[in-house]
Amino acid sequence: MEPLDLQVIGNNLAIKWNDGTEGFLGLEDLRKACPCASCRGETDVMGNTMKGPETEYTTASFQVRQISMVGGYAVQVAWGDNHATGIYSWELLRELSGGD
Repeated sequence: MEPLDLQVIGNNLAIKWNDGTEGFLGLEDLRKACPCASCRGETDVMGNTMKGPETEYTTASFQVRQISMVGGYAVQVAWGDNHATGIYSWELLRELSGGD
């Protein structure tokens, strides 16, 4: 399962999947689901989850500047607030867009 096409349409990311299904994902939801260590936290050597400072969103936080492919398994989104460290796997995109 992988997307054939990704397009920003208004406030949504439209995704056409190779199984023939399509999904729409709100950009605000996508940004707030950023999987990077800064947004989601990371585990230290002792097994404790460490999280960065709370994210303060602005209008620019939900504007897509660029979407780049990462290998054959994910995309990286560059947001209008210069946040660009999240890598969204195909599985995560499918889950977030209401797919199986």
